[in-house]
Amino acid sequence: MEWKDTGLILGVRKHGETSAIIEVMTEHHGRHLGLVRGGRSSRMRPLLQPGNSVSLVWRARLEEHLGMFQAEAEELRAARLMETPLGIHGLQTLAAHLRLLPERDGHQGLYRAALVLLDHFDEPQKAARLMIRFELALLEELGFGLDLERCASTGQRHDLAYVSPKSGRAVSREAGTPWHDRMLALPYFLQRETASPAPSSSLEEQLQAGFALTRYFLDRDVYMPRGIEAPDTREGFIKRILKSVMVGSDATGELETGHGR
Repeated sequence: MEWKDTGLILGVRKHGETSAIIEVMTEHHGRHLGLVRGGRSSRMRPLLQPGNSVSLVWRARLEEHLGMFQAEAEELRAARLMETPLGIHGLQTLAAHLRLLPERDGHQGLYRAALVLLDHFDEPQKAARLMIRFELALLEELGFGLDLERCASTGQRHDLAYVSPKSGRAVSREAGTPWHDRMLALPYFLQRETASPAPSSSLEEQLQAGFALTRYFLDRDVYMPRGIEAPDTREGFIKRILKSVMVGSDATGELETGHGR
């Protein structure tokens, strides 16, 4: 058995005296583990770091075996990510999310989204929106996607303000107002309809609403059924995002009004 692919390193652990087992999210073969002989050598250690992208050759006698990896550098971003708490928490949160996927189950869209996210941890506001959208995409891939395109009650696409915690469907402001205290807020930046009015809440409140939205459905549909907790690094990531937003709020003003995903 043999295949070639590119992958993002999620984790590394020692194996024996000189080797390492790496966990990678590959473009075409999903999340995969494999043994790298000599992976703990001075030459290989800088390469085999979480956050780096590598080209891979995997070989095994049988498909179900752990197998052996040969790895070469594609993009070495680990050192840059480790320079800031936001980069560290962001990378660890991203890895925890990807570990929710079944091993060796291909998810090309999430792989590509992860690479985009890693390249924007130096832009906190953009990183926050990308992480929220990544979590929505993760829910979709796991079979728990939300419908944020139109109102569940009226079918309209504009002035969507809420998400039903029962159905995971968007609700318009008018239809949801009588039950607003039972609804989840739908952040402005997750709405595609450009005719929607500008948000009345602050950037900080919009981002908090986005993270609360995805956390609710991750808890209900993923974490609780599996008997696991959300990664602590996610809270650390959010705290650093919000701190950055508060520091920069006087200079940047209102939330960006772009609706692109």
